[in-house]
Amino acid sequence: MKRSLMAASAACALTFGLAACASMADPVDPAAPAAPAAQAAPPTAQDASTFVADAEKRLADLGEEAARIQWTRATNITHDTMWLESRINAEYTELQVELANGAARFNDVQVPDDVRRKLNLLRLGIVLPAPNRPGAAAELSEITTRLDSTYATGKFEFQGRQITLDDASVLLAESRDPAVTKALYEGWRTISPVMAADYTRMVEIANEGSRELGFADTGAMWRAGYDMEPDAFAAETDRLWEQVKPFYENLHCYVRNRLNAKYGDAVQPDRGPIRADLLGNMWSQQWGNIYDVVAPARGGESSYDLTKLLVAQNYDATRMVKTGENFYVSMGLDPLPPTFWERSMITRPRDREVVCHASAWNLDNLEDVRIKMCTQVNADDFYTVHHELGHNYYQRAYKDQPFLFKNGANDGFHEAIGDFVGLSALTPTYLNQIGLLDEAPGAEEDIPFLLKMALDKIAFLPFGLMVDRWRWDVFDGGTAPAQYNDAWTANMLKYQGLVPPGPRPANAFDPGAKYHIPGNTPYTRYFLAGIYQFQFHRAACQQAGWTGPLHRCSIYDNKEVGERFNAMLEMGQSRPWPEAMAAFTGESGNDASAVADYFAPLNVWLTEQNRGKDCGWGA
Repeated sequence: MKRSLMAASAACALTFGLAACASMADPVDPAAPAAPAAQAAPPTAQDASTFVADAEKRLADLGEEAARIQWTRATNITHDTMWLESRINAEYTELQVELANGAARFNDVQVPDDVRRKLNLLRLGIVLPAPNRPGAAAELSEITTRLDSTYATGKFEFQGRQITLDDASVLLAESRDPAVTKALYEGWRTISPVMAADYTRMVEIANEGSRELGFADTGAMWRAGYDMEPDAFAAETDRLWEQVKPFYENLHCYVRNRLNAKYGDAVQPDRGPIRADLLGNMWSQQWGNIYDVVAPARGGESSYDLTKLLVAQNYDATRMVKTGENFYVSMGLDPLPPTFWERSMITRPRDREVVCHASAWNLDNLEDVRIKMCTQVNADDFYTVHHELGHNYYQRAYKDQPFLFKNGANDGFHEAIGDFVGLSALTPTYLNQIGLLDEAPGAEEDIPFLLKMALDKIAFLPFGLMVDRWRWDVFDGGTAPAQYNDAWTANMLKYQGLVPPGPRPANAFDPGAKYHIPGNTPYTRYFLAGIYQFQFHRAACQQAGWTGPLHRCSIYDNKEVGERFNAMLEMGQSRPWPEAMAAFTGESGNDASAVADYFAPLNVWLTEQNRGKDCGWGA
């Protein structure tokens, strides 16, 4: 590796052994009596500042190279691009580990607050740390690249033809045949058993690296990144879940009984857990696709269908993205740069394998922002466009921060920004503002609208929690490799009240069928975003002087809100997240009461619908 070739010349600068370096430069008389060994001077605050400045430059330089290679692999998966990404990821991981260990040298040095924050971020900025031994970073990088590419290129046989996840997701959303949904659910999960051995080895290597950095395991390291102790953060997420859990149980009870009415006891009993494949989503994380099954018996029809509105007005993928951009511009933010349109991947190419999972990128940490999507003209991707652009606008807002502060206040903030805008983007108010709807419907459509939103937003929350609960147990050894799949299924039951459509094979590795597991993306950020977005939305609507129901509020074209919103974005990760929260909302903590405020009319309605029903699932 390049690092080993440079080690001799770089050692002095990187370890700040300044006295030793000076002595190496002086000629030595072999006849002279041996001098007492010089002790290295204790590190100073100036040493810490110099170390941080050098670390930021090295990370920025190598990070841009890594990002461009990662983009190339994600948009053109070949043996060669996988090889290139594996090598650059190993090199970048080695640098991160080196700098994280170097930062620990200043643990007991009094330094300015911003330097201390940067030193802490150097230790916490690695998702999967490799141990500091030869070959570890390369092995870890090869494994993670292989896992990601296995997922991205996954296909399985269905009704005599090979289909992708994109194909399967559409079929699962539309089918109301339990035999078909079961085949699709189980078919996609045939792509992941091959990942299990790699995943097990990856956990071993990452835990070794995490322990070298002073953490009990990799899960503990992840939980330490929220400006609080790891155990305190886990307790905080439990508290937030308890705030919203009763509403989820209410929704679960209602949906289960509607599924029972459609399919009967043999497919979906009227008590206990729900069969996961019946919910219209490959991971049962959002249930909006089965609205037609669970719609209110009376008054359940909306006067419009967003997908049909988009098609009727001749939207294509690019126009959807431009509409999303216009939302942010209407709030006073700058238009996206021309390079965004030249370099983004907005639709799936026909001539190569790509990672279709939607994502937002900033390749140079300045202006080279892009999205990568296989966009389709439908309501889901209309929302996703607004969400992904939220990442890009956050990235642009903090571009003038020092390198280590070029990130969200925490990773939940980064996800919540676009979700917050998406809450406005799905309202009939906004659809009317941009000409997709001639007239917003009246209050008679509030329950159908809120039910659709809850099927996605509320149904997601336990899934957002359970993914990392499974991973934390894997990292700390509470779940052994032989138990990986059983533990995943147990978490489905515990948090979501769901079960697979049938017994799972002995070699099943169902976690690997969810992108964020082989892609090694921490997932609690999405649970936090599910809370933060409503907190942001309530505060923004109050700032806008909105006095109507929260679910009808759109902050489109409100530049006063946009100014305060952008001020929070510009902070990046320079301050603890409660300060960023306060800058926009006036509140310094997490508060799930905004979720209850938004959905209050629906919760009353659900309670009435569930009267006399046997709710819960006994897990």
